[in-house]
Amino acid sequence: MAQKTSPGGSSKSWQGRLAADTDAATAAFVASLDVDRRLWRYDIVGSVAHAQMLSEVGVLTTGEFAEIRAGLLSVADDLEAGKLDMPLELEDIHMVVEKALIDRIGPVGGKLHTGRSRNDQVALDLRLWARDAADALRTGIVALQKALVGLAERSGQIVMPAYTHLQRAQPIVAGHAVLAYVEMLQRDAERLADARTRIDVCPLGSGAVAGTSLPLDRARTAELLGFPRFSRNSIDATSDRDFLAELCFCCALLGVHLSRWAEDWILYSTTEFALLELSDAYCTSSSMMPQKKNADTLELIRGKSAAGVAHLTGLLTLLKGLPLAYNRDLQDDKRFAFAAVDAMQASLAVAAGVAGTTKFRAESIAASLDKGFLDATSLAEYLTLKGVPFRQAHHVVGSLVAQAEREGRSLAELPLETLQAACDRVGPDVREHLGAAHVVRRYAPDGAGGADQLRKQLDFWKKALES
Repeated sequence: MAQKTSPGGSSKSWQGRLAADTDAATAAFVASLDVDRRLWRYDIVGSVAHAQMLSEVGVLTTGEFAEIRAGLLSVADDLEAGKLDMPLELEDIHMVVEKALIDRIGPVGGKLHTGRSRNDQVALDLRLWARDAADALRTGIVALQKALVGLAERSGQIVMPAYTHLQRAQPIVAGHAVLAYVEMLQRDAERLADARTRIDVCPLGSGAVAGTSLPLDRARTAELLGFPRFSRNSIDATSDRDFLAELCFCCALLGVHLSRWAEDWILYSTTEFALLELSDAYCTSSSMMPQKKNADTLELIRGKSAAGVAHLTGLLTLLKGLPLAYNRDLQDDKRFAFAAVDAMQASLAVAAGVAGTTKFRAESIAASLDKGFLDATSLAEYLTLKGVPFRQAHHVVGSLVAQAEREGRSLAELPLETLQAACDRVGPDVREHLGAAHVVRRYAPDGAGGADQLRKQLDFWKKALES
């Protein structure tokens, strides 16, 4: 037979309908203190605002509000110091705070929950947490963007290959490749800012499902908590977790972007690519092979992206079958959301350090830059400027690449006569279109991979990130 345990204290007071005590296994099963205890700051803040509003509408006296506020701040001090007892039978942080308050100030503490349910209380705490989480993620993104812009500014003029299908494609300045990640991250920051507008809605005052007959001033509560508006529908307000799903989606896509960046740099730091040199501070060695320098931090960032995707999937699966309104399943929403945000915050913190200490290997890049016929597209475009239809120019250059490859030469090393034999439109000025350095200087449109475009982009990003 399962051992019985009494909820005790204030937890018994809200279980008046139930006659039997909860057995020990069930008490552990329904408890969420291991996860939601981190919401205590938001629970205190929300409770103070709720109590202040109750006093302003006359439900509490000013003296009662003063007692409740002082008591809550005392509870907060003990929580901050890790001194507050959190017995499992209280189930969650909300009941821990309420019981501690009643223990300190007596029956007046029981008035705090007037006009409030744990349903709208936890919805409020989660929105307050999600608002801070979105802001913290954006701060981490900006720090990484600044580190990448710094790298582009230091080493951006180095000419290197760009890849498609993981094969050498066209030459670019290195800063152009670095700023591609900054663009991705900017979309993540903007996505979080947009999600924040839907997070920033106050649900308090919705009660358990239908509101209350008490004269609550919901606009005042929202104002006290810094919300620009409050929810319109009490049923939706207590059961809505779209804002958490959206935050988790932002984390998942951010993780995908960080993973793509990490994958690139893992490859680029290998002996085979030899494009980047990672700082020793962000690498490890092998327990067996003394020569190894492994990009472990980047591999772990790549791995953390799996957590972002998994937690988003978990939360959506949790939500998909729930009838209106609140259901206890939602207790587990925090397990997904907290873990998704934690993984991305940790990844961003390390990523900024990696980006700020990485160097391009200029000599190694230059030594292999002529491999892969990076100037083939430029030669085809040269012929196009001479009046040759692009498809014909494409065919001509493809034949020249095959010939150069057989002879072990680059396109720039082919004699002028050979180029002219392939197409009579070729003139001596073709040399200005061959070789990676020449190609990069000739890029024309905004947004291309040349040095002039890089200067414009750096100017833009330095101003944008400072603001």
